[in-house]
Amino acid sequence: MPRIPIGSWVSHGVDWLRDHLNWLFDLITHVLNTLYDAIHTVLAAPAPLLLAGILAVIAWWLRGLPAALLTFLGFALIDSIEQWNETVSSLSLVLVACLITIAVAIPLGILAARSRAVGSALRPVLDLMQTMPAMVYLIPGILFFGLGVVPGIVSTIVFSMPPAVRMTELGIRQVDEELVEAAEAFGTHPRRTLFRVQLPLALPTIMAGVNQVIMLALSMVVIAGMVGGGGLGGSVYNSISSVDVALGSEAGLAVVILAMYLDRMTGALNQRVSPLGRRALAKAQAALGGAKFLQWKPATSVAMAGVVVLALLAGGMNVLGKKDGGAGGTTDGNGRPVSLGYVNWDEGKATTFLWKEILEQRGYRPKVQALEAGPLFAGQARGDIDVQTNAWLPTTHAAYWKKYQDKLEDLGAWYDKTSLEIAVPSYMKDIKTLDDLKGRAGEFGGKITGIEPGAGEMSILKDKVLKDYGLGGEYKVQESSTSSMLTELDRSIHARKPIAVTLWSPHWAYNKYDLTKLKDPKGSFGSGDSLHLLGRKGFAKDEPQVAGWMKKFHLDEKQLTSLENDVTTAGVGHEQDGVRTWLKKNPGLVDKLAPSAHAAYAKGKDAGKTPNIGYPAWDEGIATTYLWKNVLEKRGYRPDIRNLDIGPMWTGLSTGQIDVETDGWLPVAQKQYWDKYRKDLDDLGAWYDKTSLEIAVPSYVKGVKTLDDLRTHKDLFKGKIIGIEPGTGEMKRLHDEVQPAYGLKDFQVTEAGTSAMLAELDRAYAKKEPIAVVLWSPHWAYSKYDLTKLKDPKGTWGANNQIKTLAHKSFAKKFPEFAGWLRNWKMTPEELGSLEQDIQDAGKGHENKGVDKWIADHPGIVDKMAPVN
Repeated sequence: MPRIPIGSWVSHGVDWLRDHLNWLFDLITHVLNTLYDAIHTVLAAPAPLLLAGILAVIAWWLRGLPAALLTFLGFALIDSIEQWNETVSSLSLVLVACLITIAVAIPLGILAARSRAVGSALRPVLDLMQTMPAMVYLIPGILFFGLGVVPGIVSTIVFSMPPAVRMTELGIRQVDEELVEAAEAFGTHPRRTLFRVQLPLALPTIMAGVNQVIMLALSMVVIAGMVGGGGLGGSVYNSISSVDVALGSEAGLAVVILAMYLDRMTGALNQRVSPLGRRALAKAQAALGGAKFLQWKPATSVAMAGVVVLALLAGGMNVLGKKDGGAGGTTDGNGRPVSLGYVNWDEGKATTFLWKEILEQRGYRPKVQALEAGPLFAGQARGDIDVQTNAWLPTTHAAYWKKYQDKLEDLGAWYDKTSLEIAVPSYMKDIKTLDDLKGRAGEFGGKITGIEPGAGEMSILKDKVLKDYGLGGEYKVQESSTSSMLTELDRSIHARKPIAVTLWSPHWAYNKYDLTKLKDPKGSFGSGDSLHLLGRKGFAKDEPQVAGWMKKFHLDEKQLTSLENDVTTAGVGHEQDGVRTWLKKNPGLVDKLAPSAHAAYAKGKDAGKTPNIGYPAWDEGIATTYLWKNVLEKRGYRPDIRNLDIGPMWTGLSTGQIDVETDGWLPVAQKQYWDKYRKDLDDLGAWYDKTSLEIAVPSYVKGVKTLDDLRTHKDLFKGKIIGIEPGTGEMKRLHDEVQPAYGLKDFQVTEAGTSAMLAELDRAYAKKEPIAVVLWSPHWAYSKYDLTKLKDPKGTWGANNQIKTLAHKSFAKKFPEFAGWLRNWKMTPEELGSLEQDIQDAGKGHENKGVDKWIADHPGIVDKMAPVN
C-alpha cells in the first residue's frame, strides 16, 4: 500500500502558517507574556511564608481550619526544599492557561449544549485534542511561539480544554427539561433561562470540569519544562536528564503539594459559588458535633479581609525591604541580559555555566536554559536564545546547521579534535573495533546504550554506522539521555558486565573509567567535529564585546575535562559553584577570556607565578592557607596548595618542594623539626601570638581541672586520651614529657587525625560522655563546645608558641612580592576565629566558599594583606 504523507502535509501546513501568520503569533506571544509577567509579579512579590499564609486563608475559607494548617505547612515545606520560585512560576503558568481555557471552553460548551450541530462538529476536534500525546503539542508551539512560557501556555490550553467543554455541555444537558419548559412558559427570555436556570443547576458539573482543567494544566506545565517553560517542569526535566534523584524527588514533592492544593480548593469552590453547594454546606455544618470548630469556615468578607491584610503586609515589606542597588560602578554589561542555551551534555553544560559566571562578573544578566538539540537550534533561529557553546560541526549537528544556518552566526570553534565513537570497558579484551561487535549481540543484550534521541550522533549511529558494519539486525539502539547512559555504564562496570555505549571525545568518562574506543576503519562516524559557539543572527552587532570575547575563547583538553569534573562534582543546581571552584584553580583565566578595564582586583608584580604552599590538616593551617590562596589568585598568582603531615611538610620545605607554610609552631611544639632543618629554612616572622598546647575535657565532667585530676579519674575516661596526627610536635611532647611527669604512661593515646579527634569529641559531647582530647589554642572547638583546659602546673607543655610563616631559603628570591606580604602579615584572635568558623560552616571541600564569605565580611582585607601599587 502506498504511503500517505500525512506528516509532510502537516509539516508544510505548519511552515505556511509560520510564514504567513507570523504577525499573529507575535501578537499572541506578546499578550501571553504580558499576562504571565503580571500574574507572576503579583505571586512572586510577597515573601514565601506570607504567600503561604494567603493561600492558607483561602483554604480556611473553602475547606476549614485543618486544610488551612496543612496548606501552610505544605507550602512552607516547598520553601524549605528550595523549590519556591519554581512553584510560583508553575502556578503562574497554570493560572494564565486556566483563565484562558475557561474563558473559551465554557462558551463553547454552552453552544454545544444548545446546538446539536455545534456539539457534533466539536466532538471529533475535542477527541483529537484530548488523545494526542501531550508532548506533540510542543513541536508546533516552539515553531510558532519560540521557547519559554508561551509555547507551554498554548500547549496547556489545547491539552486541557476538552474536559471543560464536555462537562459544560453535559451539565447543561442534564438540567431537567421541565424546568426549562416552565421558564419558557412564563415567557422568560432564553438568555435569562440560561443564566438564571440552566447555569446555576449545571454549576457543580461545570466546576468538576474546571477541576479537571486545572489538573491537566498542571501535568502539561511539567512537560512544558522541556521547551524552556521553567518552573517545576524545568526542575523535573533537569532531574531526569541528569538522573538526579534528590532534585527529582524534591521537584516531584512540590508538584504533588501544588496539585493537591489546587484540586482540593477547586473541588470545594463549588460549595461557595453554587446555590446547591451552599445549601449542602449549610446542612453539613449544622450536623457537626463536637469537632464543629474544625470545620467552621469564615464568611467571605472575613476571609477577604484576611487576604487583604496579608497582601498589604507583603506589599509593605516589599517596599520597605527594597534596596537601592546604586550605581555599583561602571561594568561592561551594565545589567544587559544575555540568554544561553545548552544541551545537557557535559561539555555544553560546563562551558555554558563558565560563560554565565564570566558574564556575571562583567556586569551582564545571563540566563541559562537546558534544552534538547532541536528546540535549542529552533529557539536560536527565532532569536529566543542568544548563544550556545556546544555545536558539533561539521558532522554531528549538520542537519540543524543546514536548516538554520541563514539565521545563525558562527562565532568560531573553541575546541578541536573531537570524535564520536562507541566505547566498551577495557576488560572486554577481544573487542577493539566496530567489526568485532558483529556476532556478539548476545553478550551485550542485543543493545547499544545511547543518549538523547535528537542528538546528531544518534542519527549517524542508526542511519550509517549500523548499516556499514552490518549491525542493524543484531543490535537495537536504546535511546535515553547522557546521564542515563553514564549511570548504566557505571553500574555495568561495577558489576563487570559487558556494555557498549555511545560516547565522544573529549569526555571525563575516559578519565574515570578504563574504556576502549572502538576503531571505525570505515570512517562511518566521520572525521571528527570541532566545538563551535553559535550566536543568533545579529548577536555580534548587538553585543560586540561579548562576541569578541567568545571568538577568542579556547580550552585545551586538560582544561575542559577538569572543568567538566568540577561541575559534575558540584552537582545539579550547583553548576556555578563547580565553575567557581575551577576558576580558583585557574586564576587569571576570567581576565584572559574576557579582558576588561573594570576588573575587580589589580595584579601583583609576580602575577602568574606558582608558589607551592604546604599545610597540615589543622584548622588554623587550613584557614590561613586557603585565605592566602584566595588572595594570591586575586592578585594573579597561581598558587598550588598541598595537604601534608608535619614530617613530610618540613622535609618538603627543606628540599624546596614546598615553598612556604603558614603553620609553624615555635619555639616549642615543632622544635625538633626546626632544629633539624633550620639551615635550609627562612623564618618570615610570627603572624599570631599567645598559643598553648593542652589536654581538654568537657566542662560537664566535674572534678577534673588539672592533669593530676586526669590521672586520678583514669577509669572515668576508660584510660584513653584521644590524640591527633602521630608526627606532630604536640603528640611527641605528650609522650615524652607530659605523660611521664603526671603518671599518665598507662593511658592509651589514640593516634588518628585532627578530624577524627574532633568527630569523637562531637559524638561524646552529644551523649554527655567523659572524654579527654589533645587540643590547642586558638581553636574554634572552644567556641562550639564548653571545654575545660586542664592546667599544667609542672609546665610540661613548655612555653607558649607563636605561629610563624616558614619558607625555603630560596623563597624570598623567587617570590619577593609574596615574601614581603607575608613578613608584614598579622591576624587577631577575632579574625582567625571567624575565619576558621566560616570555613567550618562551609564544610569540607568548600573551604574556598568559606574564605569568600570571610573576605566579603572584611572589606579591604585583600589590599591590607597584599598591597599593590
